[in-house]
Amino acid sequence: MPLRIATWNINSVRLRWPLIAEIKAALKPDVLCLQETKCPDEHFPLEELRGLGFRHIAMTGMKGYNGVAVLSRLPITVLPDMPDWVGKGDCRHIAVRLDHASGPIDIHNCYVPAGGDIADREANPKFAHKLDYVAEQTAWWAKRAKAPRRVLLGDLNIAPLEHDVWSHKQLLDVVSHTPVEVEAIAAWQKAGAWHDALRHFVPAEQKLYTWWSYRARDWEAADRGRRLDHIWVSPDLAPALKSHTILKAARGWEKASDHVPTMVELKL
Repeated sequence: MPLRIATWNINSVRLRWPLIAEIKAALKPDVLCLQETKCPDEHFPLEELRGLGFRHIAMTGMKGYNGVAVLSRLPITVLPDMPDWVGKGDCRHIAVRLDHASGPIDIHNCYVPAGGDIADREANPKFAHKLDYVAEQTAWWAKRAKAPRRVLLGDLNIAPLEHDVWSHKQLLDVVSHTPVEVEAIAAWQKAGAWHDALRHFVPAEQKLYTWWSYRARDWEAADRGRRLDHIWVSPDLAPALKSHTILKAARGWEKASDHVPTMVELKL
């Protein structure tokens, strides 16, 4: 049976939830994971999103910042006892168990700290927070690398490969593509024995972006993108990967997020 799992940094669910109807029409996802919802749980637009066909919703959010949510057509159960990463309580991770006909699948939706503008741990507490978050995830997954049927996705705020950015040379000192971040996300991926589901379809020597800055006057003409959004699967799910979609057109929608929806389809 096919399973379509998508991720999108929505950059305010209360502002942009109507765009989810467009995503539903274009991608037909079974599961849509959102980051940066910027919404406390009591103000989350539950009924509106259930009206779009996502009857099963789990979220953790706060006012004005961060926040993650899982919207699903299939039943989900929130996994308990997830870590409070770096002790911040800042709503950057939610995990659910998806009830799929082929068997349960655990989905971890993550929003990694952006890290500020200065790539220096001592001078920039935001950058230190980012590195500490990734280090804690790495250590946690190192103990769970053999767990079956799992997916980790979201806005990981790191573009690790040379062609995950518009200019490798010019961005080496820019937060999201610095060597220390690239090394950190590679260690995280290795520790969890994760398979990069997007690069499964797109060779490393080809450009691959999911984010285009608001600062560009003409984002499409400049095409100065980065791959900040990721989908990883456990090794046992890798053979089931059937296709991927990066909905680049969504960047041009009215009231667009600077990220675009990204999806993989598995044949289970």
